[in-house]
Amino acid sequence: MEEESLKKITLFEELETSIRLIKLGFGEYQNLDLANDFYYLPFQLISSGLERFMKCHICFGHQEKHNVFPSTELFKNKLKQDLHKLQDHITANYFQTKNASALKADLKYIKEDSELRELIGLLSEFGKFARYYNLSVVTGETNPGIDVKKQWQQFETNLIKGDENLLEKLGNIQFQKEVLYTTTRYVIIKLERLTRALSRQFTLGGLGSIAQQHSSVVYPFLMLKDDELGITDYRKETTGFKKKNHKPHKRTILNEIERKVNKNLISKTIRKKDYTGDWPFYNDSIIIECRYKNWCVVTIDGFDYALNGSAKGKYKIEDVHEAGMAVLGKSISPFIKMTFELLNENKN
Repeated sequence: MEEESLKKITLFEELETSIRLIKLGFGEYQNLDLANDFYYLPFQLISSGLERFMKCHICFGHQEKHNVFPSTELFKNKLKQDLHKLQDHITANYFQTKNASALKADLKYIKEDSELRELIGLLSEFGKFARYYNLSVVTGETNPGIDVKKQWQQFETNLIKGDENLLEKLGNIQFQKEVLYTTTRYVIIKLERLTRALSRQFTLGGLGSIAQQHSSVVYPFLMLKDDELGITDYRKETTGFKKKNHKPHKRTILNEIERKVNKNLISKTIRKKDYTGDWPFYNDSIIIECRYKNWCVVTIDGFDYALNGSAKGKYKIEDVHEAGMAVLGKSISPFIKMTFELLNENKN
């Protein structure tokens, strides 16, 4: 009995670890930008997190089905670190739809989405072999495996090539970071849907009473609605983001007076409820401002952030995406355009 209790406690700790690794991995992936292409860290975190999560899933399912946890043979010799094998083992043995449309859609997505299959395959290869790809090449390994970073970047490139709007933005240095954020968000949504599908089994799919007792651990993904996919800023959990000097300009009374009397500062309040496009900001109300015909600034909750690159350089303030005030991957281009259009509105 004591041994069984220890196993349950340890499994709970492993489940917590897996979710933390996945969230941190997503955050490090979102941290990548034009100056940081260190894919190794998010690959390591996400591949390890998914492997641990899937193995926890199997442990819960096996215990519910056979009233005993699986032996080491299952993971050591059969499934190993292969994410495809783990995923397929789950869908074949421990994934119930209970005739629920959401769970049926989950199962169809896991089994049939080719892009998800490709991403999971790359993460699996990284976890098994490819993390040592460079050393394997250096030491003359006959079969060094695949260059996961290169193939992952090719996946991102293909996404851009398949979208004329992104291709056009890629040619404009001002929007290159936005293109990167868009592809990052696309990938995050793919992996979030997988994690959500597995998490739903803890409560809706009947993974078992022990799994249900620990379902609070997977709540960050279990409770995700379709319109919330790709919205979470996981960077805020990472050390790099926390260490950044996040000091937006807090507006003063003098700033507000100047906004009213200086004809070179033209501003307008925009509310989410009045906007017909894809609202990119976390706040439902913002103020856009064009300064001296060149610099686009947005005010959110009394703080100023840069909308365009020139405003960032001029006023030494973070842009809204860097500061975590706008959803990574959602375009702010329409708001830059609206800000410059204020010049014409002011003439009239």
